[in-house]
Amino acid sequence: MDNKSNVKKKIGLVIDVLMYGLLLAQMLYVFTGNTVHEIMGITFMACVVAHIIMKRKWIAATLKRKKHTSGARVFADVVTLLLLLTILTLAVSSMGVSRLLFSWFPYVTSPDLHRYLATAVLTLSVLHGGMHGYFRAKSKKKAVILIALGAIASIAIGLALVPYLNRHFKTVNVNHSEAISGRKIEWNGGKTLVVYFTRLGNTDFESNVDAVSGASLMIADGELMGSNQLLADMITDAIGCGQVPITITGEKYPSSYSATVSAATKELRADARPSIVPIDTSEYDSIILVYPLWWGTIPSPVATFLDQADLSGKKLFVVATQGSSGYGKSVSEIRKLAPDSEVIQVASIYCDDIPNARETIADLLENAD
Repeated sequence: MDNKSNVKKKIGLVIDVLMYGLLLAQMLYVFTGNTVHEIMGITFMACVVAHIIMKRKWIAATLKRKKHTSGARVFADVVTLLLLLTILTLAVSSMGVSRLLFSWFPYVTSPDLHRYLATAVLTLSVLHGGMHGYFRAKSKKKAVILIALGAIASIAIGLALVPYLNRHFKTVNVNHSEAISGRKIEWNGGKTLVVYFTRLGNTDFESNVDAVSGASLMIADGELMGSNQLLADMITDAIGCGQVPITITGEKYPSSYSATVSAATKELRADARPSIVPIDTSEYDSIILVYPLWWGTIPSPVATFLDQADLSGKKLFVVATQGSSGYGKSVSEIRKLAPDSEVIQVASIYCDDIPNARETIADLLENAD
């Protein structure tokens, strides 16, 4: 091997290692934050392009090959093709969920889809790299076992570890006054009340609880605060109205997020209506309802509020917060429970965007009324 080929091989190895490292690092979004995550994403795509350029002769030879010598070679080629297609799809979804570099891109905006694609890319990358090792391995059986274990680990990282880290190791800190203050809007919805539901006030938190769920909790000026309460404060500041929380009066939800998920599942299956502190809406023309998506719909205490409140003839503006995308089934459920009100969709806000949503929510409310 001449010196030029040796240098090229070393550069290729560095690019390959960098690609795998960046891919894994991007899965740890909870620790890197959005800006670093997006920069690493751009760098990863640049490495992919460089890798394809360096391997262009091999790719061309593969495409021209009419016969394969083994099933393993067929499998390797299929994996390579799927990997390229998945990376391209991931690039599009990366633009869709971008909040910095490609915030103008309005398509493929599901964070869940983005995570699934990233998991697929990681898994296919392990298979792709593993097959290169397979062809060089003396023991094919051991190589297959290692490749399988690597693929399983990749799937576990994307579908189990990443959500776990996001729920249990993420702390969001905000300056409350800075977060809620902004442009005042001319509101034409008449006398309005903001009604919101959040975990804080409805959960028996342990004394040493941390704000570990970006979709539910945060630290505002050193104090624990529900994300939807912050959003309600933003709305109140923007239009100058009152607000009231939905507060359950019976057994509170457990401190553990996973235990809360289980409790919410049981409530939804039973179509439960937990008892709440009554909320008088009779003197208001409009209600702005702020709620999190639980299993793709409204939490049971929100359903209780809608059952009990007299919303006939009122405008009901809905603002959902979520860790995936959209409104799920919540709007149809709200319309079913409040059939005599005019339900108006204002916003579905991704949990990570809540601390910086002040101007966005003001613009959306201004256009909604």
